[in-house]
Amino acid sequence: MTEPEEKPELPLLSSPRLPSILIETEESLNSFLEVLRENNKPIAIDAERASGFRYGQKAYLIQIAIQDRAIYLFDPVANYSDESRHSFIELVNEATWIIHAASQDIPCLNEMGMYPSKLVDTELAGRLLGLPKVSLGTLTEHYLGFSLAKEHSAVDWSTRPLPADWLNYAAL
Repeated sequence: MTEPEEKPELPLLSSPRLPSILIETEESLNSFLEVLRENNKPIAIDAERASGFRYGQKAYLIQIAIQDRAIYLFDPVANYSDESRHSFIELVNEATWIIHAASQDIPCLNEMGMYPSKLVDTELAGRLLGLPKVSLGTLTEHYLGFSLAKEHSAVDWSTRPLPADWLNYAAL
């Protein structure tokens, strides 16, 4: 009988590989809108909710990564003009979304009027590839060679201001 092979410990990703920018003011949103207007690449998108603390599935933070650019942390509960908020939704809807476990985040994004024109779901891709486990952490370990911290995955994202370590976690 042979011993099971011991898996090597993978490095923990502790800081984002791209700059992260918090969008919580009209000025920062307008700057982000310019980035979205000139972007022609797919966006990686994720949402944080407070479902363990609040009724419903409302998004309290939306992360949008643009390849080779930055990770934008959009605060959907901040006070923006209707025009800027509408422009944000329109530009995001035009992009191809890369999302993990779309069935988890699409409802809260739809609640805001966000609907992808095209969608790539990495969880579904893992299933189609026949992988035995398709969590984001497992896929990240398998394909990118590092592990993800999950210590803030179940916090109350409706809290304001958002703590710096939560924002770092969200950017990861």
